[in-house]
Amino acid sequence: MTKISPALLKQLWLTFGASLSFLIIGLVRGYSASAIPSIEANDPEIIQSSEQKSWMGAIPPLGAFLGSMISGTLMQHFGRKRTLQLTSPIWVAAWLILGFAKYYPLLLVGRIITGVGVGFVLATAQVYVSECCDPEIRGRLGSLPTLSMSLGILISYVAGSWLYWRYLAFLSAIFCVALFVVLLPLPESPVWLQSKGLDASDSIKWLHLSARATATVKEDNQEKAEDPAGLPSLFSRKVFFSAVVMKPMVIGFALLFFQQFSGIDAVIFFTVEIFRNAGSTLDAMTATVIVGLVQLLSNGVSTMLVDRAGRRPLLLISAAVMCASMASMGAAFYFQLKEAAWLGYLPIVSLVVFMLGFSLGFGGLPFLLLGELFPAQYRSQLSAMASAVNLLSMFSVIKSYHALDAVLTSAGTFWLYSCFCAVAFFFVLFMVPETKGKSLAEIEQHFRGNKKGKTENVNMQTVF
Repeated sequence: MTKISPALLKQLWLTFGASLSFLIIGLVRGYSASAIPSIEANDPEIIQSSEQKSWMGAIPPLGAFLGSMISGTLMQHFGRKRTLQLTSPIWVAAWLILGFAKYYPLLLVGRIITGVGVGFVLATAQVYVSECCDPEIRGRLGSLPTLSMSLGILISYVAGSWLYWRYLAFLSAIFCVALFVVLLPLPESPVWLQSKGLDASDSIKWLHLSARATATVKEDNQEKAEDPAGLPSLFSRKVFFSAVVMKPMVIGFALLFFQQFSGIDAVIFFTVEIFRNAGSTLDAMTATVIVGLVQLLSNGVSTMLVDRAGRRPLLLISAAVMCASMASMGAAFYFQLKEAAWLGYLPIVSLVVFMLGFSLGFGGLPFLLLGELFPAQYRSQLSAMASAVNLLSMFSVIKSYHALDAVLTSAGTFWLYSCFCAVAFFFVLFMVPETKGKSLAEIEQHFRGNKKGKTENVNMQTVF
């Protein structure tokens, strides 16, 4: 019988706790697709136009953009764990507003507050997990938040197919209460504790972290007694344009940009509409649940492979598959293949393959890399900025979908997404380094290039 080490059990426990926040993100993303049909059927006076429906789906990313800009400060001053806990009551309030809303403006208020919560946790949860895991298992555990997000979307789709939209909001609020409770016994990130000059030994002992996992990079001319609060500002010219900041920042921002401009959220938010317009021979609601299920399963496959195959191979395969499937989706619209019965399934096949490719790499790995690529001293701020780029890109994709459809036609829109996926493939090929099995200190040293540095342990005692 295989014995599971205490380190794996503790780090897995922490990851599940943090991942619950990503499950709630999935509930936020899936809510409009599930709730709008219920509102139209039961309370049609609340939403009376397609523009109102569009804003209900698109406004959370605006709130999330605001939340992500604040999250860096929250992470830096209050820590990763407490930032996640702070988000819980905010989310509860937002879901209650949605559940009791009688007028459309209150729906928007509730939706934008849920988005603010998304912005608070999007980078925080991933950084928290990355800083609390050993390098050998960081990839697998760091992929669990994205898997949880897929589960949240699927829960929203399935529960929303039979639950009244108000009850769906109340169900979502229960998960937010659970997030606060689950986080209570968990330790703070040892990296954050050390950055604030606090004792990280208890946290390291609880997590059973190895000395290699807690190593940090010090410049040769940097005194060991340096006050952590005295670090130069990220936005000083010397720091911002240094290789250790600029290189990972460009890579992280670009990956999150390509993640969105693959067309993923146009697919998630408008799945039913896309299938109906394409004339698929499969029922649109059934197809939507199938796409959500495929996303969940393929994220599970990615979680198992990420520490074996590595980040780069999965990202390359992901980009190539997405490129081909978006091109195929465009062909389905352009040639009106529904006239041939067996080709009427091409839209669902294309989107299922797209979701498979997306979830295999670009769905979760860019978020995992947020916690790996950025230097420890500025990880909070850079991760928050990267999340803002991601959320602004998400809003742009969602709001531009119908405009692109009108100008380029549906075929042209999907071919445009295919082109972005092709560019993403070559960006990964030439720009993204492999981080599999490397400690955070080793990754940071890679970006320092010719600069000489050394790694030091934040706690010289290895605790098992």
